[in-house]
Amino acid sequence: MADARPFHWEYHPEPPRPEAFRIEGGRPLRGTVHVSGAKNAALKLLAAATLTGERCRFENMPEIEDVRVMAETLTDLGVVVDHPGDGVYEVASGDVDWLFVPLEAAAKMRASFILLGPLLSRFGRVIISNPGGDRIGRRPVNLHVDAMRALGAEIQYRNGYYFAQAPGRLRGGEVTFPQVTVMGTENAMLAATLAEGHTVIRPAAQEPEIDDLIAFLRKMGAEVERTAPDTIEVHGRKRLRGADHAAMPDRIETGTFLVAGAVTGGRLTLENAACEQVGALVEIFGRVGVPVACGTTSIELDATGLRTGDLRACDIETAPYPGLATDIQPPTCVLLTQASGTSRVHEAIFEDRIEWLSELRKLGARIDIEDAHHASIHGPARLHGAEASIGDLRAGASLILAALAADGASLIHGAHHVHRGYENIDRKFQQLGASITRSAEPA
Repeated sequence: MADARPFHWEYHPEPPRPEAFRIEGGRPLRGTVHVSGAKNAALKLLAAATLTGERCRFENMPEIEDVRVMAETLTDLGVVVDHPGDGVYEVASGDVDWLFVPLEAAAKMRASFILLGPLLSRFGRVIISNPGGDRIGRRPVNLHVDAMRALGAEIQYRNGYYFAQAPGRLRGGEVTFPQVTVMGTENAMLAATLAEGHTVIRPAAQEPEIDDLIAFLRKMGAEVERTAPDTIEVHGRKRLRGADHAAMPDRIETGTFLVAGAVTGGRLTLENAACEQVGALVEIFGRVGVPVACGTTSIELDATGLRTGDLRACDIETAPYPGLATDIQPPTCVLLTQASGTSRVHEAIFEDRIEWLSELRKLGARIDIEDAHHASIHGPARLHGAEASIGDLRAGASLILAALAADGASLIHGAHHVHRGYENIDRKFQQLGASITRSAEPA
C-alpha cells in the first residue's frame, strides 16, 4: 500500500486557545432560539460526499469547530471544500490526492474515523489514525474495522495507524455488530453503498442522524433502506451522483436549551426543533413536572410558574435511541439537581461520563458518585456561583446551565471545548437574557 510520493502533510491546526465563560446567574431565560443543524449529522454528510466525484451541497450546517476540522481534513486530502455562506458547504471529491488521515486530525476529532468506510469503498485504500475525542470512556473502533473486514477489506494496525485496502471492490455481506454502535453503523453503510452486491447491517443503530444520512445517500442514488428498526440493507452501486441536502436539527442542542429554560424558570420557544427526536427527554420532563408543548417544527417550554420544590425526582438511564441519549445525560443531571428527592442516574454507555459531576458539585449540587456508571442526585439544591472546569463538550454545556441557574457569578474554564459542538452558544444565551461572556484565559 505504499504511496509513491514522499510523506507530506499540510494540515497544521493551531491548538484551540483556552477560554473561559463568565456567567452571572439567577436570570430567567425568555425568548426564541433557533436550533442549529446537527453536529452528528453534519460530520457524516461531509464524509459521505467523498463517495462521488460530483458536487454535493449542504445547508443548515452548524458553524462549529468540529465541522471546520472535518472540512480542513478533507481539503488536505485533496477534496475541494467551499464555504460560500453561513451554514453552507459545497464538496467536490473528483480527486483525492493523499489517502491518509493523520494523527493531528484524529486527535482533534474522533469522527474523522468515519472517513474509513467511504474512502476505502471508493478508492480502494486508506491509512487512518486511531482516533481521539472527548475523554468520556473507551470508544473502541474495532467494531468499524471488523465491519470493513466483513465486506472484504484487508486491514493491518501498525504504529497507531490502520492500513486498509480492498482488492478490487468491497463485497457485500453480513455485518453483525456485537452491540449497537452509531458510527460503526454509519461507516458500514457508507462502505456498502459502493460495494459489489447486497449488505445487511444488524443490529443497526436507530438514531435519527443515521436516517438523515440515509436520506442523503438515496438522493445520491444509493440503494439503502432501513428494512426493520434494527436492520439496514444496502445494494451496492458502481457510482453515485452529487446531491443537495439540509442537515437535520441538533437534538442535543434542543435538549440543552430545554433544560436551560427549565432550571432558570424561563419561557422559551425553540424553532427548527423536532419534538419526536427528543421524546425520551420530553417524557422525563413530564415525570419531573416541567410543561412542554410540541409543535410541528417547534417546542415551547414555560417554567415561569414553577417554584422551589415543585419538581419531582426521577431515575434516568441512558440507552441507544429511542432511549435517553448519553449526550443529553449531563444536562438532564442539572435539571435533577432542582427536583425534590433523590434521583438516580445510570450512565449505561460510557464509563467515564459520570466524572463531570464532581465539577457540578462545586456549584452546590448534592451528588453521590457511586461508581463509573451510577450516581445519586439529591434535591432541590440551591446552586451558587463558583469556579469550575470543563472536561468535555457535553459536560461543558451543562456547567453553563448550572451557572445560569445559580445565584451569583461563576467562572467556567475550558470554554473552547464547548465550541466544538455548539454554534454561538454564548450569543444565543445572551439573546435570551443571560449574562454570559467569553474571554481568553491568561497565558
